Amino acid sequence: MTQDWPPSEIQLDPDKRVLFLTKDLDLIRQQLNHGLDLRMQDLSVDDLIDDINTDVMTPAWVCFRHRPEDIALDAYAGLLDADGRRVFATRALMDGKFEAIVSGFRKGTGSSRETAAQCERWSGVRYVFAASFAPIHERNNLNLGQLMGDHAMLTRLQAGEALALTEFSDRYDAVTRLILENGGLFPFSKRVADGSIQLPANASGARPMTMAEKMIAAKMLNPGAEGAYVAPGDAVLAHVDGGYSHEFTTAQVHSFLSEQFGADYQVHNPDKLAVFEDHLLYADEVARFAPFVEQIQKLRDLQKEFQRHTGVRDYSARDGVSPGICHQVAREEFVDPGDFIQATDSHTCMGGGSNALTYGVGATEYAALIHSGFTFVKVPETIRFELHGELAAGCTAKDVMLHVLDTFAKREDTLNRSMEFGGPGLAGMSLDERATLCNMATECTARTGICEGDERLVEWLLERRPGRSAEQIRASLVAPDAGAEYVGGVHAVDLGAIVPMVATPGDPTYGATIAEMEAVVIDIAYGGSCTAGKIDDFAYYAEVCRAALAAGRSVADGVTFYIQYGSEAVQRHAQAQGWSELFERVGVVLIPPGCGACIGCGPGVSETPDQVTVSAINRNFAGRSGPGQLYLASPLTVAASAFAGSIVAYREGMFSAVEAVG
Repeated sequence: MTQDWPPSEIQLDPDKRVLFLTKDLDLIRQQLNHGLDLRMQDLSVDDLIDDINTDVMTPAWVCFRHRPEDIALDAYAGLLDADGRRVFATRALMDGKFEAIVSGFRKGTGSSRETAAQCERWSGVRYVFAASFAPIHERNNLNLGQLMGDHAMLTRLQAGEALALTEFSDRYDAVTRLILENGGLFPFSKRVADGSIQLPANASGARPMTMAEKMIAAKMLNPGAEGAYVAPGDAVLAHVDGGYSHEFTTAQVHSFLSEQFGADYQVHNPDKLAVFEDHLLYADEVARFAPFVEQIQKLRDLQKEFQRHTGVRDYSARDGVSPGICHQVAREEFVDPGDFIQATDSHTCMGGGSNALTYGVGATEYAALIHSGFTFVKVPETIRFELHGELAAGCTAKDVMLHVLDTFAKREDTLNRSMEFGGPGLAGMSLDERATLCNMATECTARTGICEGDERLVEWLLERRPGRSAEQIRASLVAPDAGAEYVGGVHAVDLGAIVPMVATPGDPTYGATIAEMEAVVIDIAYGGSCTAGKIDDFAYYAEVCRAALAAGRSVADGVTFYIQYGSEAVQRHAQAQGWSELFERVGVVLIPPGCGACIGCGPGVSETPDQVTVSAINRNFAGRSGPGQLYLASPLTVAASAFAGSIVAYREGMFSAVEAVG
């Protein structure tokens, strides 16, 4: 960032260009390759591409890079024509002298990857115009100091008019305006730290608060006159207790901090920060990643360099074996009730099962917050789920979330909200099942998920926090206030009415009850991931495998059943219980701890479009776990289907000798 960015008055540079992302891809090629210049006055919003997703802007293989100039090289590499050819050649955006880029509605949908915003920024683009922006992508642009506007603003600029900077910033809250008008998150954080920016006091007065609101208020840097109170929509800065990154993101964090604060930069509270080697553990064995092996190793090396420099917790792989998936290990070892935890992964919200405020952020935001110790927070609205009754046999927390996705998320009731879980039904759920509820808040496009704390949580933590007393843990629990406002409503969920479900291929939001489905023959069954690699999930796998073994059954012909441990602690428990031996006896392929099939990077990934997978992971977007058709289901359903050869719900006695398969 330069000290003169952004200017107080915005005018287009006559020596630079504006790129229009048109539905007519030939027009894009003419702009890139033949110098065609278009004007907004001659186009309509219907001419522009809608729903440009972050995978189009930076496909996964681009994310193996960490240097800004390398990310920019292949900007928009995922935009393909009908013949599968790239519209943007290497360096096309960089070499086009574009200062502005224009698209239709919902710019930046899909994954939260920050590289999508970076590929434009580091190609020289500083103005982004669209009919609307996806919320996370918009935040990533703000953090980079990118100016975002609508088509009418561009029309005025192309007509030669100058626009005040405030036209780009006035629609935001006071703190976001300061971030944007100071050139992005890094220069803003520096100026807050040195006292040159005075934060406005938060305006909200005394009021009853939800759990998310109470946790934010407790960490707030700029409380109002009546004390630490927040309300939905408030923009505040808040202290962060801890966080973590993994080898997909740490290299960028290290590079950003070195560039912004010098080679001797420091981080706050390193004992509560961590690095994990889990996402790319099996990448060297994946054939399609062969061209990127050196880049992947560079990411690993830079993560080690970052860890040595900062002294944060080290969860690197040893002899090729990872300590486990970051979200699972973090909740086992250092996420505590009342904590505010940020990490560079969208499933960070899994920590909410431990009565903490946890959610994912981009590498820029994470780098800034671990250096400064604080971060920007836009207080989310809250939607509450009151759980009642008990789950029926054959159902798990995964089925609850598939129901919530198909009901509430489909209507966007959960969009960008904190999902609060409580009620007598929650008290009957284990801590692992609560973690499943919060983990899949991400699939609901929620900001986070938080479960109420109770004695079950106290007992669970006592086993995992040496030196902590029950009284200390109880004192850290955060409960909602009586009379708290739930903008998203309070919704009763009868656990006894939940039935086994799947999410149908392509999107976790769209579900179906198994009882109503026609038979779906499968090729792969996969149990694992942060969502389904916990101890209780393994107990479910073991329950089904034990029943199959008793009936003389093994994994169905033509089916490969993979189970992957979520952490070393889970693996040790499974071995101590005899489950690992049980799994091998019935034909399961066991995988050491780590990520894998969930991100298309390890055993369990489909290889051809005609393969069908039933999986306990949390996302089934097209191509996410190979080219085949992927159904999401509970651990019980996945295991039962592996033995049946088709998608079935588990029920006691289903493997009796007289029952037909399928």
